[in-house]
Amino acid sequence: MRRRLPARMGAGLLTLVATLGLTLSSLAQAASVDNMRLWAAPDHSRLVFDLSAPATANVFELDNPRRLVIDLSGTSLAADPASMDLSNSAISSVRTGVRDGGDLRVVLELSRAIEPRHFSLAPNNQYGDRLVVDLEYPGESAVEDPIDPIESMIREQEIAAERAKTVAVAEGRDPVEAAPVIDTAQPHPKRDIIIAVDAGHGGEDPGALGPSGTREKDVVLQMADRLARMINDSPGFKAVLIRDGDYYVGLRQRTLIAREQKADFFVSIHADAFNSPRPHGSSVFALSQSGATSETAKWLAASENRSDLIGGVDGNLSLDDKDQVLRGVLLDLTMTATLNDSLTIGDEVLSRIGRINDLHKPRVEQAGFVVLKSPDIPSLLVETGFISNPEEERRLKDGGYQQRMMSAVFGGIRSHFERNPPPASLLAWQRDQGRSTATNEYRIQPGDTLSAIASRHGVALSALKQVNELSGDVIRVGQVLRIPSS
Repeated sequence: MRRRLPARMGAGLLTLVATLGLTLSSLAQAASVDNMRLWAAPDHSRLVFDLSAPATANVFELDNPRRLVIDLSGTSLAADPASMDLSNSAISSVRTGVRDGGDLRVVLELSRAIEPRHFSLAPNNQYGDRLVVDLEYPGESAVEDPIDPIESMIREQEIAAERAKTVAVAEGRDPVEAAPVIDTAQPHPKRDIIIAVDAGHGGEDPGALGPSGTREKDVVLQMADRLARMINDSPGFKAVLIRDGDYYVGLRQRTLIAREQKADFFVSIHADAFNSPRPHGSSVFALSQSGATSETAKWLAASENRSDLIGGVDGNLSLDDKDQVLRGVLLDLTMTATLNDSLTIGDEVLSRIGRINDLHKPRVEQAGFVVLKSPDIPSLLVETGFISNPEEERRLKDGGYQQRMMSAVFGGIRSHFERNPPPASLLAWQRDQGRSTATNEYRIQPGDTLSAIASRHGVALSALKQVNELSGDVIRVGQVLRIPSS
């Protein structure tokens, strides 16, 4: 015979069961810090807590001494903070403790003033739940070697002239009359052409992983370093590295750094991946305003742009620096000109890359990568190979392959700017003086003779005639002569 419990007792048991269920659920959801990772950048430090489950964080600063306190509710510590390398960061030491019976407190002793911000990240295919704490340095540049002030002034004049011409076109005025004259009477008006070199991913975002575990962020940083050295070794060019170490830079921030450094061109270095090991070959991408030109390009664009979800940064393009009334027209005109230059340079780069590696596609593709969306800087994204392909993964790690690939990339960029040098650049000055931008060539000027040219360059007249296949002494103004090694 089934006995019925009194109503009051039954309700009490239900309450007890419900409470016990909630308690067990809370215990099941309690988080632990399984790992702590730190990256130091020139303008910030990033601390990442790897969590077993989501946790609520309270982050605040204390003074005298300067500290940052991070309280994680219902969280235990399963990691060793002492294992972190604190060098080159804003953190001098780390202390931990337990408060209110079950909350974790992490105290960062700071060596400098910071502006903290934090955000949580949901699990992805590489990591579980994370808390990201950024310690930003007020007033610091993300680039350790910023552009020379005089070169910056000259570049500003050029940008102002281009914008004035664009506005004039939009308003139906003569762009020649509207453009201000660039003042070249400066201490050294022959400025360098500035190339912003962006190594994709970094820090919290490893990029794609090869079959043997090679991380995209590592190989592209190696290649970016090689490319920057090539650029800096070439007279008339200067490289700006968007990142020079293992740390994350937001996608939109990458283009902002390039603009702050007055870059003439932006190139982002990556290594493709696909969900199959079969795809192979290198690719060159320019911005598409209407979408990707292939399903692969669409997939790649989505993959690269999701990096900002990892980094916790909004990648939307801002046009706040443009005139509100004309912004639509100006953006269209500017982007059209910029995209045309991007495609032209892209063709140069692609033709040279094709001599180093198979091409995934025989043309410059177009996709909506955020890093290509600077309206006034021609930009390319170079996928140097498929890291998901075992053979190409092996090649991407090879220093010789990296060197040849970056030589091809720079060769395409340099060829374009030698033909179209910016007005106040060293290359433009060399062109106007009748000197080739290449060190072994000379453009003939009025009054020149072969004997005088040979004497000026310290080479034998016979050698000069031989290398240029000249049978006599007749030359013409504008003719380019190759100068043999003396």
